[in-house]
Amino acid sequence: MYTGSRILFPVVIVSLLLCVLLLNAIGVSCARGGKEEASLTLSCGTNGGMDADGRNWDSDSKYLGSGESKTVRATFQDPSLLSQVPYMDARVFTKEFSYKFPITSKKRYWVRFHFYPSTYPGFNISNSYFSVAANDINLLSNFSAAITAQALTQAYIVREYSLAPVDSDSLTITFKPSDKYPGSFAFVNGIELVPTPDLFDSATMVGFSDQSFDASSGNMQTMFRLNVGGNYIPANNDSGGLLRTWYDDVPYLFGAAIGLNAVLSKKIKVDYKDLPDYAAPVDVYRTGRSMGPDKAVNLGYNLTWLFQVDANFTYVMRLHFCEVEFERINQRVFNIYINNQTAQVDPPADIIAWTGDKGVPTYKDYSIYIDDKPGDEQIILAIGPSLDTKPEYFNSILNGLEIFKIDTSKNLAGPNPQVSDMLSKAELTSTKSFSNESSSSTIQVIGGAAGGAAAIGLVAAICIVVYQRKKRVPGTDTHTSSWLPIYGHSQTSGTKSTISGKSNPSSHLSAMAQGLCRRFSLPEIRQATKNFDESYVIGVGGFGKVYKGVLDGKLKVAIKRSNPSSEQGVNEFVTEIEMLSKLRHKHLVSLIGFCEQDEEMCLVYDYMALGTLREHIYNIKKPHLSWKQRLEICIGAARGLHYLHTGAKYTIIHRDVKTTNILLDENWVAKVSDFGLSKTGPNMEHGHVSTVVKGSFGYLDPEYFRRQQLTEKSDIYSFGVVLFEVLCARPALNPSLPKEQVSLADWALSNTRKGTLENIIDPHLKGKIIPECMKKFSDTAEKCLSDNGIDRPSMGDVLWNLEFCLQLEENSSSDGSSSRSSRRGGSDESSEDLSLRNRPQLHISSLSLGSDSDLDEEPEEVDTNNTAIFSQIVNPTGR
Repeated sequence: MYTGSRILFPVVIVSLLLCVLLLNAIGVSCARGGKEEASLTLSCGTNGGMDADGRNWDSDSKYLGSGESKTVRATFQDPSLLSQVPYMDARVFTKEFSYKFPITSKKRYWVRFHFYPSTYPGFNISNSYFSVAANDINLLSNFSAAITAQALTQAYIVREYSLAPVDSDSLTITFKPSDKYPGSFAFVNGIELVPTPDLFDSATMVGFSDQSFDASSGNMQTMFRLNVGGNYIPANNDSGGLLRTWYDDVPYLFGAAIGLNAVLSKKIKVDYKDLPDYAAPVDVYRTGRSMGPDKAVNLGYNLTWLFQVDANFTYVMRLHFCEVEFERINQRVFNIYINNQTAQVDPPADIIAWTGDKGVPTYKDYSIYIDDKPGDEQIILAIGPSLDTKPEYFNSILNGLEIFKIDTSKNLAGPNPQVSDMLSKAELTSTKSFSNESSSSTIQVIGGAAGGAAAIGLVAAICIVVYQRKKRVPGTDTHTSSWLPIYGHSQTSGTKSTISGKSNPSSHLSAMAQGLCRRFSLPEIRQATKNFDESYVIGVGGFGKVYKGVLDGKLKVAIKRSNPSSEQGVNEFVTEIEMLSKLRHKHLVSLIGFCEQDEEMCLVYDYMALGTLREHIYNIKKPHLSWKQRLEICIGAARGLHYLHTGAKYTIIHRDVKTTNILLDENWVAKVSDFGLSKTGPNMEHGHVSTVVKGSFGYLDPEYFRRQQLTEKSDIYSFGVVLFEVLCARPALNPSLPKEQVSLADWALSNTRKGTLENIIDPHLKGKIIPECMKKFSDTAEKCLSDNGIDRPSMGDVLWNLEFCLQLEENSSSDGSSSRSSRRGGSDESSEDLSLRNRPQLHISSLSLGSDSDLDEEPEEVDTNNTAIFSQIVNPTGR
């Protein structure tokens, strides 16, 4: 007994010591990661539930403080909403109301508010103006979620704030309806309260490099959070449990030169070293945007991002860096400019000098004050190679970016955005809808053109166009006051991929669709792409990466692989298969098959060796297309669209016609692609399909936008923009041009009516188009852009006119005029040029699926009795 006690005593002591050490380690870990208390994720006015990302939302009922409230449910779910939680239910306040949350004293917190300005029984959403305060900090003032969402064509609004530590064990959040508007009320759909570590310290003051701004004790609003050069990162994939959302930087890029995506080798692990892992997720530091390998090109431009912000505030900009390519000091050295002032002064940025090795992340904070002078309500970030240090490579890189607004006299509130002139007519329709509580389409205009998490960059594309035209009041992104530059991707709403056992895409496919296209096994797809080898990637789209591959030992294909974090998913997957499996035409891209296995979704297409039409008409380093060649491509695309409109059982409206959705095979045959947004018209007895607005800004039919009534004439308008794009060799929207030239449609129409169209066409075409052909082509394009759909020609008429233009050119050629072969890039091309042209191009990103979660009609069947359209293949030169 004595011996056993002697043995037991040291064991107990050692055990106690281990427990103490373990508890201490847990405490240290919690202190470092900011996880000593759980986050609150509350769905307001309901019992909670799970959202599309798999996050659980609890009820807000246990945190209700003083005041009265009502719980209501929206009568309409916008198709862009990823899930009903937390947006379909709301808590409404007709008088001042407060929530009371327990917090840890002297600790910083994120607080996020989710607003869905839809139709709620008994409440007119257009009357909702209110303020929100956190303790004594004014977060929102006279805020209208309806106006904000309408101006930005968003379905929902998210606002995020970082609250400075306070000496209190509770946080009171107060909603107060405005007393300036009769019947005003406040509402909220979701609230998040996330404890965070000390994220902020001092920031270098731009323009005063020897001074710093202390951000550690400030309250902040998150304005932008970008995964530069990378993909969207949802909140549940954030690091440190902070539930931040990281967005794509592409919408904010300014200018034509956007650099290249740089990726850290999979063999190298991101090593945070002294940097806490909650600074940013690994995916932020594994990817970046660099300038590319060409020294001559890099010396001529800076990578530039443009952000619209509220005036009279100080902003802290956190730039995240991680070297993914170079290993030595002075290999990549670059300058950082903020609003045309050097931010990183003596020495310039050298990531290896800062971190010591590749794959080691860091960040730098800079602060700048934005005045309210005309033209100052923006932040321009630019990075470019440093010449003074004579680096080995003239290059620059950025991996991530966050911009925070600092409170001024305990105020973070900014103004509501104003509805642009482009939306003014739609505003009248929306106002009527707002007043009709029984109408389920109140906010369809608001959320139709964009939605989901990816819409953050997409929805505000329209705003930068308006901003460049008349410099109006700034708007917001998903949770910030901002404008976004336009860029050349679909401005469409998305539906998150739900493949992780939640939804089986093949279960949604009709038996006919599955029988008309081949179902591949995942091993076949992996073998075709060498197990999704990165060297096989030929593009990246909204659906995910696109790989080149070879099936059955000889068949060249393009394989679109779903990204689980993509904003496009099952609905687009099913729509594309249902649509293309039943359509077979020379001028439509062919769907070979699909794969749905082991949480993978893949679509297999014919390989289009020459890429997109856009690649061959501007910003190119390859021989320019001849006019005859451009005409033949336009004719091919018109035939494909004509077939969609007339050659199937039901009218099929493509809804996203643009130059990146017209692909070219190795023989320069044009094929229309990307049917993820397409709508069938079994209910066309009224001449239209009533649907929310989807499409790409710059190509979007204004009548469709105003009335939300889709017809085949909407495709005609978009195709008219394509025709002018081919003729003028410039993008449909270019915000870097003077305001009257931003929209190609407006600019081309203006010059056509003034008789000065010759001044804006592609310089390589000047003097090479016979006047009769030029007149016929421009008249056709002009008629396509008529304001009213009834005044636009049918696609059959457009096709006839284009074929007539081609006959005019061919007749001119037979009379002795020079005409280049349509199967070559020009008679003066060398054989080397031709071989280069026929190499695979980085083009399949244009095959990215759109989204249409409201596609509920059964897709059409091919009408084999209608053979008129097939006569065009037999007689391709005209009718």
